Amino acid sequence: MTTDREISSPTDESADVTAPATVTIADTPPVVRSRHRRAAIPAAVLVAVAAVGAATWLAVDNHGMRTREQARAAAHQAACAYAPTLARYDAKDLDTYFAAVLAGATGDWKTEFGTTSADLREVLAQGQVVSTVGNVQCAIESADETTARAVAVINQTITSLGTKGAPAPGQLSVSMTLRKDADRWLVSEVSSPMLAH
Repeated sequence: MTTDREISSPTDESADVTAPATVTIADTPPVVRSRHRRAAIPAAVLVAVAAVGAATWLAVDNHGMRTREQARAAAHQAACAYAPTLARYDAKDLDTYFAAVLAGATGDWKTEFGTTSADLREVLAQGQVVSTVGNVQCAIESADETTARAVAVINQTITSLGTKGAPAPGQLSVSMTLRKDADRWLVSEVSSPMLAH
């Protein structure tokens, strides 16, 4: 559908024209907006779905990061609590020492410690060894939701027949593997240069 409109244009004074000139402009057909609307709706839906997907992924990833950080913190706390247990003992009360070590142990470490405890008990009792713990430093090397690797450096003071009852400062360095068992972190492996001898 076309319509004519009249548009007045200025007249040139030098021209011998007495009536205003008219120019006819045909209107363009109306823009077909329904096609654009039909194309815009799926695009908007696609953008919305992508935004929801990205937000969901970020939320899940954030939850996973928080879970890993909480696991790391719990493993760190367990390692720092267990390390002094390994280095604090008194030949007059070895049952308490062995019970405490085994209470925080699992897997290979629990088996190994249980197997060697009779020999260790004999050595500590004969030497009348007493070990007290000073400063403990520990750190997590790696961790996920169920396992962790920790290191600890334990300052200890030892008195025994070998030191003639005089306190002797020492330091014990240990590496530990921890495993989450239900809601507790337990030590499944212990290694130390001192334990190797």
